[in-house]
Amino acid sequence: MKIFRKLRRNLIALGKFKSYIIYALGEIVLIVIGISIAWKINDLNDIRKNNIVEHKIYNNLNEELNTNLHILRGLLDEYPDTITCLENTLKYVGKAPSEITEGAKDTIINIFDKEVNLQDSSINSLVNTTKFELLDNAELKDLIVMYPNKIEGFKKQNAKIKTIIANRLKPVLEKHISLVDMLPKENQKYNHIKEFGSKSDYSALLQNKEYQNSIIDRLLQTQIQLNNAKILRGKTKILITKLKEELD
Repeated sequence: MKIFRKLRRNLIALGKFKSYIIYALGEIVLIVIGISIAWKINDLNDIRKNNIVEHKIYNNLNEELNTNLHILRGLLDEYPDTITCLENTLKYVGKAPSEITEGAKDTIINIFDKEVNLQDSSINSLVNTTKFELLDNAELKDLIVMYPNKIEGFKKQNAKIKTIIANRLKPVLEKHISLVDMLPKENQKYNHIKEFGSKSDYSALLQNKEYQNSIIDRLLQTQIQLNNAKILRGKTKILITKLKEELD
């Protein structure tokens, strides 16, 4: 910088104003080039940082989606079994007490419903923050925006099934069925309660209108949820594929 200032003073002292103007313009050009290079370096650094953040986002989403895919595959195996069990239960309606076997009783009192915990924390966190704007793939962004709504719809349907079980099926079951039937048959310490405790009335249960309606409602809602699971599995697989393309 001292050399440049000395050169400017010499040019002015010698009266070489034209050369001075050319020199000054050249110096301005050098300054502009220097600033442009600095901006470019900063831009490259910002791009590099954004790429790191974007890659981390993709990895988190990929892990969450693969967890959901694993859960959905399990549900697609379990829902048909549940539907079959409910259909078989309806076949026992009108049967004589002697026709209600131990296996039939196990089917009738089976109100088990698996807890489903699909994950959406990473995708919701992404959609609701400025990080979402860092994603470049427009198609991927559209898929990400729609995915939480599919998860929410699945959760609402699952809650509907649980309400049927807890508020309708369970009360009518407890009214007609003794929990003694659920005690281990091979354990002799329960022989006393089995002999003298209140007995179950499976025939009355099966003829109960509320029970029949509850079983049918659960059957219909489970069929809907089976279809929801198929659709959600498809959406999840597409998202995983698109994410893999970005990660590769």
